[in-house]
Amino acid sequence: MSKPPRNRICIAILAMGGQGGGVLADWIQQVALSNGWLAQGTSVPGVAQRTGSTVYYIELARASGGRQPVMAQMPVPGDVDVVIASELMEAGRAMLRNFVDADRTTLISSTHRVYAISEKAAMGDGRGASERIVEAAGERSKRFIGFDMEAATERSGSVISAVMFGALAGSEVLPFTRQAFEQAIKDSGIAVPSNLAGFDEGFRAASGAIALPLQPSHALPQPTTPAGRRLHERLTRGLPAAAHANALHGVQRLMDYQDEAYAELYLDRLERMASIDTAPFELSAEVARHLALWMSYEDTIRVADLKTRATRIARVRSEVRAGNDQLLSVTEFMHPRLQEICETLPASLGRAILRSKGLSSLLGRMFQNGRHVETTRLRWFLILRTLAKFRRFRRASLRYHEEQERIERWLAVVQAAARQDLRLALEWVRCQRLIKGYGDTFERGLRNFNSILATYEALPSSQRTAQWVAEARSKALAEESGTSLQSHLSLATSSPSLSS
Repeated sequence: MSKPPRNRICIAILAMGGQGGGVLADWIQQVALSNGWLAQGTSVPGVAQRTGSTVYYIELARASGGRQPVMAQMPVPGDVDVVIASELMEAGRAMLRNFVDADRTTLISSTHRVYAISEKAAMGDGRGASERIVEAAGERSKRFIGFDMEAATERSGSVISAVMFGALAGSEVLPFTRQAFEQAIKDSGIAVPSNLAGFDEGFRAASGAIALPLQPSHALPQPTTPAGRRLHERLTRGLPAAAHANALHGVQRLMDYQDEAYAELYLDRLERMASIDTAPFELSAEVARHLALWMSYEDTIRVADLKTRATRIARVRSEVRAGNDQLLSVTEFMHPRLQEICETLPASLGRAILRSKGLSSLLGRMFQNGRHVETTRLRWFLILRTLAKFRRFRRASLRYHEEQERIERWLAVVQAAARQDLRLALEWVRCQRLIKGYGDTFERGLRNFNSILATYEALPSSQRTAQWVAEARSKALAEESGTSLQSHLSLATSSPSLSS
């Protein structure tokens, strides 16, 4: 086993709330102390949960010449031997703070992501670029050990701090035996069997005893019912191979969202688009993805269904690590507006209410304020499950009629654009990204989509380019205020060629 080049080892741990970073820091110090080293640990908490993390700093040292070493309180850029990150973006933060040095630092990180509020709330795809962080981790560290620690935690039934502890031991960057690490877990006396199982997962992954991908792979869905097999056969026969993966996921999503007939409608539309596509069939693949997303729009029925699924309750229990003998309470904040309630009603009734100022004013008062709903209580659970059962009547709803009209209009624009330029058609397919969520988010996206379409249709053919549509979509996704988009649209409508 390799020996450290110095009598001082500096370790920084970046972990989020509830991940046991403090426990991990204590274990590391215990291992060092039990092996005759001096150890000091400090922590500086960030803001709550995902918007920040706590930095735990540990220095391990050997007394030299009878003198006690002077230890720092915080990691110093360029002077950290080991960085341990509980999530990929935390590894990115460590690199941004220059805790990771290419000549010195071993970086141990999970490659899974926990998305920040800012990432989730972005109009477009606000996610940080995971691939770029992984690439930078390999370039900017002396040694990078990365694997999905969340998956390892689930396999072992443990906690991520135990997996990180095992990865640290497996890296052999510290001069202590595996038995010494395991003894620290045993001495803690807390959840020893499960923590040892998690430790083993981390140790084997870091030491190369098991081969793990940096990013999890996603297998294609396989049909398990007669209806699924019929749809699978139809799409593989009627669609180009480039669209099969997205179409399979789309069919699965729409079967879950509505029924077989709705998935058949999805394939009808896909086949129509594929008939005007050419190799390499990128248009068909993109339509398969974006059409499935639009057809599975979020209405009150869908929200009620997702909130009360057994799989969701099981996932929440797993995330908070609730024991079998513990009661779990889940409180949701819900604020359905009159518009969304009317969209769930039969189309004629919903339109009548929304068109009547008197009825809208009277009924709107009932939906002015949101409320906290404890979905794990029988009363609210039954209410939401009853609403979810309205799925069988969805085709009669106002929202269904409106969305199908919007989808057909969008596909008609794509088809017309494809006759001119497949790249232009592709950019219009990607404009579906504007249509997402519900409430204010949905209305803002739909308003932007309609504004872009109205301006586009007013332009002369020579100015209807893929670049113009791509720029308009990019500006719409860049900010909520819509200022950049309106400037882009105003510039187009005020051009001399259009004015003349």
